Amino acid sequence: MSGVKVSTRGDYASRALLSLALHRSEGPTSVRDIAERTGLPQPYLEQILLALKGAGLVRSKRGVGGGYVLAQEPEEMSLARIVSAVDGPIQAGDFGQPHTDGSCDHEGQCVLLAIWHDVGAQMKSLLDDYSLADLVAITEGGQPWPGSEGSGHP
Repeated sequence: MSGVKVSTRGDYASRALLSLALHRSEGPTSVRDIAERTGLPQPYLEQILLALKGAGLVRSKRGVGGGYVLAQEPEEMSLARIVSAVDGPIQAGDFGQPHTDGSCDHEGQCVLLAIWHDVGAQMKSLLDDYSLADLVAITEGGQPWPGSEGSGHP
């Protein structure tokens, strides 16, 4: 991750898993159906679903009626975990870790490394606050929209 943002891959992975969660009762869902529901490009979505499968977030079933299903309960999947599965660790940038002994090679380096580390940790914490189950509840109107009063989230 090269900045304080969620990549397109992280966004698409979250959208694909939300689609699977919203349609859980229907059984396995084909990549084509997920692509149609979410408006995501199917070839890219296939790559993302393979990464999610490798991370243990989805399972695939072959054959007639096959497709993808969630590998865990939506309550167990945080946005931080989903994003990390396709983007790697959540961080503010690729600057390395702050020096622990206070010695720095260049002026300002240590304090900024510590700040970038803290920013990444806070972003991860915010994404950890939302589970896939929360996204389902928000989408279906069972929880307030993020950022609205009384949402219970930052």
